[in-house]
Amino acid sequence: MTKLKIKSGDLVRVIAGDHKGQEGKVLRVLRDKNKAVVEGLNMVSKHTKPSAKNPQGGIVKKEAPIHISNLALVDAKSKSVTKVGYRTEGDKKVRFSKKSNQVI
Repeated sequence: MTKLKIKSGDLVRVIAGDHKGQEGKVLRVLRDKNKAVVEGLNMVSKHTKPSAKNPQGGIVKKEAPIHISNLALVDAKSKSVTKVGYRTEGDKKVRFSKKSNQVI
């Protein structure tokens, strides 16, 4: 498995593809596929059969995963995209924004 620089809960901006320029919060990261599910982005229609949970069935809108390479972390301070770096502070390894040099 590869180490990804985006974690769930991060605010990200899409930098390529159909949803370019849109922002959202990461809900889930799929490390084995190098993809992330972003809240409100890349919505797809899924046809569902009637079940006990959903007796009506029908079409449900849900988020589909987006490749990590198409996402960039948004810096909380400057509200622009930034790269992620790692450094050790004391005995802890922390992520930091390369643009503002602040810990994420």
